[in-house]
Amino acid sequence: MVVNEVSGRGAPGYGGRNKMSHRIFIAEDHAILRDGLRSLFSTEPDLEVVGYAEDGQAAIQKANTLRPELMLMDLSMPRMNGTEAIAAIKKRYPEIKILALTVHKAEEYVRAALDAGADGYVLKDDSQQELLTAIRSVLMGNSYLSPGVCNKVVSGFLGRGSAPLEPRSWSTLTEREREVIKLVAEGYKNREIAAFLSVSIKTVEKHRSNLMKKLDLHNASSLTAYAIENGLVTS
Repeated sequence: MVVNEVSGRGAPGYGGRNKMSHRIFIAEDHAILRDGLRSLFSTEPDLEVVGYAEDGQAAIQKANTLRPELMLMDLSMPRMNGTEAIAAIKKRYPEIKILALTVHKAEEYVRAALDAGADGYVLKDDSQQELLTAIRSVLMGNSYLSPGVCNKVVSGFLGRGSAPLEPRSWSTLTEREREVIKLVAEGYKNREIAAFLSVSIKTVEKHRSNLMKKLDLHNASSLTAYAIENGLVTS
């Protein structure tokens, strides 16, 4: 189905093949999946991939420069996860549609993504046709939930009404502590983290000590396991 109300604009390095094609951006840290998505969209005359990012911070930066109509957003990416990126992008560019594309089926992930501003939620084990249907539905201004999570969300809503989920323990962390735990989980040493964040090693050590106390974790391996379990980094 071709939606004709939006005109496409070419992007350097990608090129527009159809004036009426919709500009799609892919935020996904796995190259094989990125390439597969671009191959899929290349067969759809109304969809054009204009760029990609490997982490949430890059997705925010490129949302500013490319201004795509729709962004496919993985939730588990390095440096900044997809949920945080969704919230930041929607705050700055509410007109950009965002479709979460993830392996996470748990209700808390779905609700967190939707609360952040996602327009839809699709699972990576859904069919290609399901994904295309979701993209076109969101582009038309509708919300979309994968059948694989729809029942869980509806059941949860009926069971609790509109009450928010209990805050997860990482919600008590400061923004800088979240940055530190992600970098620790990705294998960076304190000296490297200090250089990356432009702070002293003692400051990194303090942040690390504080977040470990808050989370009741005691070593780097437990931090890494926690970060992967909560979608802060990929395994």
